[in-house]
Amino acid sequence: MRKLHALIYQYGDDALERRGPFRDEHLALIAQWNTNGKLVIAGALGDPPHGGFIAFDVADPAEVEAFVAADPYAKEGIVTSHRVEPWTVVTP
Repeated sequence: MRKLHALIYQYGDDALERRGPFRDEHLALIAQWNTNGKLVIAGALGDPPHGGFIAFDVADPAEVEAFVAADPYAKEGIVTSHRVEPWTVVTP
């Protein structure tokens, strides 16, 4: 079984209106972490989106917190709360 860490974001009510100026930088950060092999999958939750889910292939949850600290969505208050959970994947 594969051990990952899941990052779950909760967005504020006005996230769709506010995220525009920060979207490219947010997506670039995701791409950077994906390219270096630390980020496995990412995407919005809900329709319309009310949060996000990002899976990281890192041993230390502090690395996920470092991602959050660098993410413009978190820095600009689009993300109103987040949590990091260990995630055991049972299928490939």
